[in-house]
This record gives sequence, structure tokens and C-alpha cells, in this order.
Amino acid sequence: MAKRGKKYQEAAKLVDHNKKYSLQEAVELVKKTSTVKFDATVEVAFKLNIDPRKADQNLRGAVSLPNGTGKTIRVLVIAKGAKAKEGLDAGADYAGDVEYLEKIKNGWFEFDMIIATPDMMGELGKLGRILGPKGLMPNPKTGTVTMNIESTVKEFKAGKVEYRTDKVGNIQAPVGKVSFTEQALSENIQAIYRQLMRIKPQTVKGAYVLSANVTSTMGPGIKLDAATLE
Repeated sequence: MAKRGKKYQEAAKLVDHNKKYSLQEAVELVKKTSTVKFDATVEVAFKLNIDPRKADQNLRGAVSLPNGTGKTIRVLVIAKGAKAKEGLDAGADYAGDVEYLEKIKNGWFEFDMIIATPDMMGELGKLGRILGPKGLMPNPKTGTVTMNIESTVKEFKAGKVEYRTDKVGNIQAPVGKVSFTEQALSENIQAIYRQLMRIKPQTVKGAYVLSANVTSTMGPGIKLDAATLE
């Protein structure tokens, strides 16, 4: 394993890895332990007591963060005619149908997410091998396959984020930047936690949230006491 730099080691000394921090303490620490020169992204990760192989426990969706993510995401709308125009009017970076499918086929990826109308999913499905591994395929569960193009574009531009479980039941999502206030970071983390509690599968027995961590880009992980997220 590569040796960590001096700045990282200094930052890591501020974190007690045996302690679970309250939400307030954790967001203070995540700001303090960012060692990079740019405005680092803050992420939260939850390890859940779920089995993603079971359909009802394979959690996926999207949640609006009250304070946004601090990142401007580039939205591509795949739709025809009036719906494509609706996307552009709502703030999408690109909108269209066949020409953009061709561009993607030829290796163009100047976008962070795709919102599509249901009638375009047959064509998009043909690009599944390209879009799937990059996590870019629109999905009804996250609200990115929809006829409500205007409101969906505006929501994601304003800071709605997608989440999905990985193979072992972890969910992680961006919750802002190190430059955010502690209150803004706290509110965003709570928004994700509350969403996960809302969609808790009824088949889960025992503890649901096994652990929670907050971290900044290239910063040390900070254990979070999930009980303080209520």
C-alpha cells in the first residue's frame, strides 16, 4: 500500500478511529481534516444490513439535498422534439435523440447523467454495454426515466443525487463540499439518512444501519454515530 503523505498523516492524527462521532463533531472534523488545495467533495457512506441480491433489498433511488452538492452536473436529455426543447429550457446542457445516441456510441461522454423519456429507452438500451458500467443508464427508480422532463432537470441541477447499493450493501453519496457550513453538511447527511430509513425493506431483521462514515476527497474516514442522525 502506498505510503500516505505527511499532510494526510497529520490530519489522520486528529481522528480517533475507535470513536463514533456525533454528526456535529464529524462535520467539524471532515472540514478540519481536508488536506487538498481544492474544494474537496464530502461523501457519506452507510453500510446496511441488507442483501442486494434480494430484489426488495436492492435499494436504488434519488434524494434532493436541501443545500445541493456544490457541484454543477452536466445533464443530457434524450427525448424527441418538444420534450428535448423542454429539457433545454429547464437548464439541461444537451438535449436530443439520434444525434446524441450516435455521439455516445462514438465515445462522447461530456455529461454526468442522462434523463430520458420512456419512448427512448429502447434505443438507449442498445447502448447498455457502454452506459451500464459507467452508471449512466437512466432508471425509473431514480426518476431519470420520465415524461416530467422540466421538473426532473431542475431537481437534479439543484442538487438531487442518485444512490444505489453496491454488491455488499454499502450506499455512498456526495453531500457537499468542504467549503459548506457545518449546518449545510449536517442537513444534507440527514436528508440521505432519512431517505434510507423511509425505504428500509420490511424483510430486514435486526440492525439496519451497521455503520456510517463521512470523508472528504483524499481525507481520512470519520466514523459517524448513526443515532445522532435522527
